[in-house]
Amino acid sequence: MTEVDLEDISARLVSRFGADADGWLAGVPALAERLASRWDFELGELFESGASSVVLRCRWSDGTPAVLKLSPDGALLTRQLEMLRVFAPSGRVPAVLAADADAGAMVLEEIQPGTPADDLPLPTLPGRWGDLLTALHSVAPPADWPWSLRGRFEESFDRIGKRITEPAIAARIGPDTWQRAIERCERLLDTQAAVVLLHGDLHLGNALDGGSRGLIAIDPKACVGDPCFDAVDYVVSGAGHEGVEARCRSVADACGLDGDRLFAWSRVVAPMFAISQLTYGGPEQALEEWLALAS
Repeated sequence: MTEVDLEDISARLVSRFGADADGWLAGVPALAERLASRWDFELGELFESGASSVVLRCRWSDGTPAVLKLSPDGALLTRQLEMLRVFAPSGRVPAVLAADADAGAMVLEEIQPGTPADDLPLPTLPGRWGDLLTALHSVAPPADWPWSLRGRFEESFDRIGKRITEPAIAARIGPDTWQRAIERCERLLDTQAAVVLLHGDLHLGNALDGGSRGLIAIDPKACVGDPCFDAVDYVVSGAGHEGVEARCRSVADACGLDGDRLFAWSRVVAPMFAISQLTYGGPEQALEEWLALAS
């Protein structure tokens, strides 16, 4: 097995799961080796790992390239499996090749060529995004699906809102701006006419080039709500490029969405983008555009 640099991911996972994650991380190499023997695949190098998992490339016994995803949170992994399986009929999410929720493990097909959407030619993206949303939103929400867009925003506003008192953020985003975003969100949620099963976290880094299959969506946080929401991150990331308003028009047309509602959602999430940029840095032009949208 390729040596895993656990120190590189330790702080991120400990921040998410607490000090117990250190013990879990120490056991990752042995766990991966046991699963490779059990499921008959060959382990490869460390792959892109998120805030809640460790991901390793692997190769199935028949030569199929795949990724092994390991998480200390079995309940979280169970939800991810459920969401991937509900979207499977769309053909636009990775196939689940093996899973053991008790072990906090699943093996997914590796999407190839796998180029993230934000590295693809910009003129092609609106049409590709429209095709992706058409496929994902054609999946009927299961009866009594427990996650909604309203609940997703309640969690986000609560979690992110705790940060607006941090000096660097408070200097640019005040309580009035944050409250305005909440009120705008409530109006949009109260006027949802058509609702679909949303990916729920569909940004340019969570859509990969699947070759002839089109864009493939990874890491869904499936919830039921306004179809515009699955385009809003893509639209708001137009800040500092062609601009949010211009991108909103092209994306709304390509995706068959209500452009006014899509732009209204952009004003809801703009302060969240601004908070991220104030924390991690980025082009000042984009920040100023997000702050203007949030005003």
